[in-house]
Amino acid sequence: MNKKMLTGVGTALITPFHNNKVDYECYGKLVERQVNEGVNFLVPLGTTAETPCLTEEEKIKLLKITKERAEGLPLLVGAGSNNTNAVISTVKEYAKYGADAMLIVVPYYNKPTQDGMIKHFTAIADASPKPIVIYNVPGRTGSNMLASTTLELSKHNNIIGIKEASGNYAQISEIIKNAPKDFSVLSGNDDDTLSLMATGGDGVISVASNIAPSLMASLTSLLQKDEIKEARELFYKLMPLFKNCFIESNPIPVKAGMACMGLIENELRSPLFPATENTIQIMKTTVSEL
Repeated sequence: MNKKMLTGVGTALITPFHNNKVDYECYGKLVERQVNEGVNFLVPLGTTAETPCLTEEEKIKLLKITKERAEGLPLLVGAGSNNTNAVISTVKEYAKYGADAMLIVVPYYNKPTQDGMIKHFTAIADASPKPIVIYNVPGRTGSNMLASTTLELSKHNNIIGIKEASGNYAQISEIIKNAPKDFSVLSGNDDDTLSLMATGGDGVISVASNIAPSLMASLTSLLQKDEIKEARELFYKLMPLFKNCFIESNPIPVKAGMACMGLIENELRSPLFPATENTIQIMKTTVSEL
């Protein structure tokens, strides 16, 4: 895998359900839709996929389907947890089923120090048969990985990028400025895509592209070509979608929007539940206006 292969838009895929079972047929069609509408890579088994509530058997089957239907697109597969040894076992297992790289989140709940984060990611990268993308999302993990920590990890040959969802532009811009040229800096927030890519970021791992893959592909393409005026216009057209995909916990709103489009059933696994009627109406309006 080319170190800089993860650029543009990668979709953090949802998991469709029917009567509390994974709807694999529907999932395959969703993957094909993403491919046909021009996304650059796919991100199965992330938080948006409700992975804490999926069995290992379900995860492997979803990964296999993604590989079968992705037609050569790179697969960045969610494989993180707060147990270093467990992650090492997981990345070795997922490597057997077509993962091109592994997305590994900062350990949640047990809140390691910055040095602990370095040792955690280094151990995984040393052991992984596939490259690693580290993932900083303080809103979910309770810990922020500092720019200095990311930059130290960027020196590792098997750590090829970061998904940065801190929302801290000063921190992320320091990474963009000082990381190796072949290290991908990807926004973890749709609404940061314009600012980060306009100042040297490489792309976005997107929730909104579950709903609007072609528009997100167009946005990142414009930014890669430095066509800022056109990108800005499209970005502001997409802003209501970016905002409204997070008016309840992800992926509740995006699933409501996709259900309005007839793509999936509006079903989640406990402890997540379908959107309120107010959110459904907001997503219906948002999708209609796009």
